[in-house]
Amino acid sequence: MAEFCRKDFEWVPGMEAALSEKLAQERRARLAAERLLEQKKRELFAANQKLALHARALSDQIVKQRHGLQVALTEAASLKGENHRVRGDLERAESVAMIAQRRLWDALETIQDGFAVYDSELRLVVANKAYLSFFHGEIAVTAGVTYDSVLKIVANHQMIDMAGRDPLDWHHDMIARIKREHIEPMVLKTREGQHIKMIDRWSDDGDLVCLSQNITPIIERERELEEARNKAEAANRAKSAFLANMSHEIRTPMNGVVGMAELLYETDLNEEQQLYAETIRSSGEALLTIINDVLDYSKIEAERLRLYPEQFDLERCLHEIMVLLQPSAKDKGIKLLVDYDLFLPTRFMADPGRMRQILTNLIGNAVKFTASGHVLARVVGFEREDDAYELHVTVEDTGIGISADNIDHVFGEFNQVESTSNRRFEGTGLGLAITRQLVLLMGGSVWVDSNLGEGSCFGFIVTLPRAEPAEPVDRPTPPVTLRAALVVDDLLVNRVILERQLETYGLEVTLCRTGAEALNVIDDGGQFDVVLTDHHMPDLDGIELSKRLRAMGHETPILLLTSDNAALEQAEADCNLFGCLEKPVLRSDLFRMLQKISVRPEPEPLPEPEPPPPPPPAPVKRQMRILAAEDNRTNQLVFGKMVKDLDIELRFAGNGREAVEEWRKYKPDLIFMDISMPEMDGREATRAIRSEEFGTGAHVPICALTAHAMEGDSDSIFEAGLDHYLTKPLKKAAITDRIKAHQPEEARPVLPEPEE
Repeated sequence: MAEFCRKDFEWVPGMEAALSEKLAQERRARLAAERLLEQKKRELFAANQKLALHARALSDQIVKQRHGLQVALTEAASLKGENHRVRGDLERAESVAMIAQRRLWDALETIQDGFAVYDSELRLVVANKAYLSFFHGEIAVTAGVTYDSVLKIVANHQMIDMAGRDPLDWHHDMIARIKREHIEPMVLKTREGQHIKMIDRWSDDGDLVCLSQNITPIIERERELEEARNKAEAANRAKSAFLANMSHEIRTPMNGVVGMAELLYETDLNEEQQLYAETIRSSGEALLTIINDVLDYSKIEAERLRLYPEQFDLERCLHEIMVLLQPSAKDKGIKLLVDYDLFLPTRFMADPGRMRQILTNLIGNAVKFTASGHVLARVVGFEREDDAYELHVTVEDTGIGISADNIDHVFGEFNQVESTSNRRFEGTGLGLAITRQLVLLMGGSVWVDSNLGEGSCFGFIVTLPRAEPAEPVDRPTPPVTLRAALVVDDLLVNRVILERQLETYGLEVTLCRTGAEALNVIDDGGQFDVVLTDHHMPDLDGIELSKRLRAMGHETPILLLTSDNAALEQAEADCNLFGCLEKPVLRSDLFRMLQKISVRPEPEPLPEPEPPPPPPPAPVKRQMRILAAEDNRTNQLVFGKMVKDLDIELRFAGNGREAVEEWRKYKPDLIFMDISMPEMDGREATRAIRSEEFGTGAHVPICALTAHAMEGDSDSIFEAGLDHYLTKPLKKAAITDRIKAHQPEEARPVLPEPEE
């Protein structure tokens, strides 16, 4: 550039400076232009970036809009299809509803019951032909008619039997009925004799739904059933009356047969005559057993047998049954055993008669079908809720056994195991059937386990409430250290029960029947740790026996057994006695008394007692007066012979009227009253006596003599005012016990005291 300037221009002074300035300006201008260009480039780049971002955002928006449009188009297509489906479903649902409505209406038209619906304003909406047919021939009832109008039509046209009521009153009552929230069904009787049952109900929508049923066939069927039931009850009453009459007619002559046989056996007979008399007696009692079984089964079959629970001693009941069966077992050489759980109570609440019947059936069968070996009655149990015990009672024997084919039939009616080995055994086959029904009536169950030729085990389970106080659980008990005991009682069963209870505690037991026999045993050198004596005995009673033992210098503890509460209190104050036990003796009470004796201190020697003063002379006593009302001459003879050995004054009356007259004149201490007598029966005679006694404070004991044995007989006897009853055929021992129980203080003992 400089060379160009120098070549083309002649150097002029000052020009260089101007040129340099100009060049500098151009350079500055070029730099400014470059900076401006850079700035514009940056602005353009920024603008391009913004434009790109905007373009991208716009592109994304377009994509979203396109996607939304596509979704909208898809949804529109879907909605269009759904609309078609819904329309189709609605058409199908409408079709189904129409079909269902048609079927429902066809069904309503088919049924014979009238059906109608009234709206909330009680206007008829719809009704089937059966409903409308009720008004056929009277007036046309159509949709829209009010319920009130329908009732007026019925009332005015007397379409129903109003039983003499005014139509307006009936209409008013029907309107009041329909306004209730819960409408009770009612039955209307048409004038043609048809019975229409009206069932009305308010629906949730406020409609009244009405149903009318023609129940005339049901009414007629109920009338037929009522007539059939009355006939059945009449037949059942006739059957019961027949059984009662048959029982009476059979027992009355059997009283003579069995009673006279028993009396004959007590006379001076040779061995062959005794066999004949015993055969008559045993055959009569066998017949009575059959009669009782048939009566019991009839009562069970008619569901008329009832239980009368009361307190009873299960262990004592078992021992008593064993004692009764002991003669039969002794003849065969069979051992009778009782295994009663020591930790079980002995007294429970149950029907003692029926429990004894169950046990007698099972143990009696075991003895009957056992030729040798033993019969064992075992009782175990478990405590349950409410102070009750689940008792498991089993009777095991070593008899003929039962085959597996016959074991399911032993509890059937009139069944016995049919085999050549047991055809020699008699019986009705009702005993086990009655036993099973009685156990079921008590809420229990019964079973049998047996092998042919190896014996059988019959058992039952019942749950009974305990009837004695519970024993403390954790209280330490001292042992029983006694070794020998003397038991004095005039009754064999009491002696045997006490013997078995005492042997359980390891004592050696000596049994005596009378106080005199006990004194002889002690005089012969018998040494005992305890003496247990009954209170009332024929020769020496328990109190007198204890006095004599103390007078002889014996200090052996003496326990008095008594059932007389007054005597019990008096005896407890007697220093000659260690203690008293109330009869029947609880095993737990006996055990506690033996414990007390075991831990008692040794007695100090007593001074020689002074001889007792002579007893005052006994006052002269009269005979006990007995009146027996009995119309049958044979029964009078039997009764008189049974009490001929008693020191009593006996009179007979031939019927109830004579009995009342004799009672007024004779003033008896005890009356035996037959129930079935001519002119006036025993119940009427007793009511007459009780009526005259009323307000005087007098009360003569009256014991019924009855040959009836059906359910309810005892209730009617007690309701008439009788105190006790004995069932024919009469037993000499039962009559004697009843007389002794009512012997007055001013009368002589009815049994003579034996000489010592």
